[in-house]
This record gives sequence, C-alpha cells and structure tokens, in this order.
Amino acid sequence: MDIVGALKQEESKLQRQLTAVRGAIAALNGGSKPLVSPGHASSSNGSSGKRTMSAAVRARISRTAKARWVKIRAEKAKKAR
Repeated sequence: MDIVGALKQEESKLQRQLTAVRGAIAALNGGSKPLVSPGHASSSNGSSGKRTMSAAVRARISRTAKARWVKIRAEKAKKAR
C-alpha cells in the first residue's frame, strides 16, 4: 500500500476542488475569471484533455456577457449625469 502516493493524489484532487470553488465564488461576485479553470488543470498523469463547448452554451455565455455589459454601461451613464 503506497500511502504517500495516495495522499498526493488526494492533495491533487482537493487542489482542483479548491480551484473550482474559488472560480465559482469569483463568478458569483462578478469578478475576473480564474487564472486556471478547473476543467483545464493538469491531471495527475500530466496529460490534459481538450474540452469543447457546444454552440448552445457559447450562445448562452454570449447573451449573458452582453446583458452584463448593457447593465454596466447603463450604470455608468447614470453616474455621468
């Protein structure tokens, strides 16, 4: 039984989870995107798989971003008056 190896794997898993939680918090707060997204963190064997986004998800993200910018510009226009 390789206890050290198992502990290192657990540490790696917890690190990915922490990155995901921090990214979720940043997204909810409207902050900037995380430096490393949880889906792109390298795995324990060093390989990383390419993730693709469906057209529907890209469209939803685009709509959300555009709505966010409309809101920001409206608030900015109110302050300018």
